[in-house]
Amino acid sequence: MRKYEVMYIIKPHYEEDKYRELIDKYNALIQSNGGEILKEEPWGKRRLAYEIEKIREGYYVLVNFEGPEALPAELERNFRIADDIMRYLVIRMED
Repeated sequence: MRKYEVMYIIKPHYEEDKYRELIDKYNALIQSNGGEILKEEPWGKRRLAYEIEKIREGYYVLVNFEGPEALPAELERNFRIADDIMRYLVIRMED
């Protein structure tokens, strides 16, 4: 099992319950693919460094997790097809 970190930005026009629902959805995806959530940090709404699709804010979420090597690719695939996610980045942590 390798350690990874994922940061993703959710579009800012949702209610707080919807953010929690989306965070739980992606955490469940990690767990259902053999991963384990080590730490989850919802940072909340923050101003973006530059506009994305005329949007100036985003809801940032940082998650540290362990999982098999195929898990980051599956997570990125789901982020890519999701309309709610503006940007994402998955990186492998050093052991």
